[in-house]
Amino acid sequence: MGRLTNRLIHAWNAFTNWETARPVSYDVGPSYSYRPDRIRNTISNERSIISSIYTRIAIDVAAVDIRHVRLDEDNRYSDNINSGLNDCLTVEANIDQAASQFRQSIVSVMLNGGVAAIVPVDTTIDPSQSGGYDIQTLRVGEILEWMPYHVRVRLYQESTGQHKDIVLEKKYVAIVENPLYDVMNKPNSTLQRLIRKLNMLDAVDEQSSSGKLDMIIQLPYVIKSEARKTGAEQRRVDIENQLRGSKYGIAYIDGTEKITQLNRPAENNLLKQIEYLTNMLYGQLGITAEVMNGTADEATMLNYNNRTVEPILRAIVEAMRRTFLTKTARSQKQSILYFRDPFKLVPIAQVAEIADKFTRNEIASANDIRVAIGWKPSKDAKADQLRNANMPQQDNGAGNTASPTMPPNQQTNAAQDSVMNDFLNGVNSDINSILGTAGANNGTP
Repeated sequence: MGRLTNRLIHAWNAFTNWETARPVSYDVGPSYSYRPDRIRNTISNERSIISSIYTRIAIDVAAVDIRHVRLDEDNRYSDNINSGLNDCLTVEANIDQAASQFRQSIVSVMLNGGVAAIVPVDTTIDPSQSGGYDIQTLRVGEILEWMPYHVRVRLYQESTGQHKDIVLEKKYVAIVENPLYDVMNKPNSTLQRLIRKLNMLDAVDEQSSSGKLDMIIQLPYVIKSEARKTGAEQRRVDIENQLRGSKYGIAYIDGTEKITQLNRPAENNLLKQIEYLTNMLYGQLGITAEVMNGTADEATMLNYNNRTVEPILRAIVEAMRRTFLTKTARSQKQSILYFRDPFKLVPIAQVAEIADKFTRNEIASANDIRVAIGWKPSKDAKADQLRNANMPQQDNGAGNTASPTMPPNQQTNAAQDSVMNDFLNGVNSDINSILGTAGANNGTP
């Protein structure tokens, strides 16, 4: 009964409790029919295949984890650091974006404009007063102006729900430049030439599908004088009025007049040029049609990841590392790294073979493999040990087992020698037994 009463007192419903918790007069800020903080491409990009290329690359980069980590003495990954920056990179960057969506926004802004600004909006300490601040929220902005030590950034301000242009010092902003800038963002780059050709093709398509009939009317007289021209123009207007006022678009002409229909597009080589530039762009970006439609094999995806995804990830990580981590933090072995899933592109038929090689060579434990393929870790203590389960184990005297210390080839030779000695001992025992029985039967001592 007490639990039911407590539940009735503290229960909350979004529909019934809204007006009591948030009165009607409560000012919730401006409202929009679309999400105001969403990163949008330029109009020329959104109307072409370029937007799909940007989206594909941004999604693939956002699928890779980025963490605030601590390194060991050999500058290898040791463990994660429980900090606000790590929460921004792994859980929630701001009130509007989760970590993966934030990473995707970075890539979208960078590819569209050539450069992106990662701005720490909320910090525990004023960055101008001390470098030992922790970042609470991050936003991605577009750089509008460049100054010697400052940049003007267009950033979304969540308190007002609007974008605002602010001037920030470069040392507080992680500036990420597109490593493929010369291919994608330069005025005469392959991508910009492709965008211009696509816009020209769109203009030709709109013109050919604008509803015009494109007819030529041949009149039964020569049009040279002004009176003849005036009569021909009046005849054209009459036919237009007939077509416009007719329910089914039917008009009549004189028996001596002749109409020639020109409703066909003008021949040009735009499509061939677009196909050529598209193939060139795919080659320069390391993208193929199979990558875009999801049918690429492992080798193709590996080439795409190495030539396109990895450089972008490296640029993002290096920009955040040099801006958000001071020299003191780096001397304390703090760093920002990205981690790719090595089993993501591996076919399921090869997972067992890879898992066997990793555990047999004591590279990964059984639980490491189970977590990598999405299974829960085993509670067996041996599942967390780096050991070769295919080799015989030795008791170390404390109830635990350990692998022999001799190399595998010596272990094999020792095992073979042991079997051979047992066999020879058995043969000698049988011979002695036979000889002893024969001597007893003959009366020999």
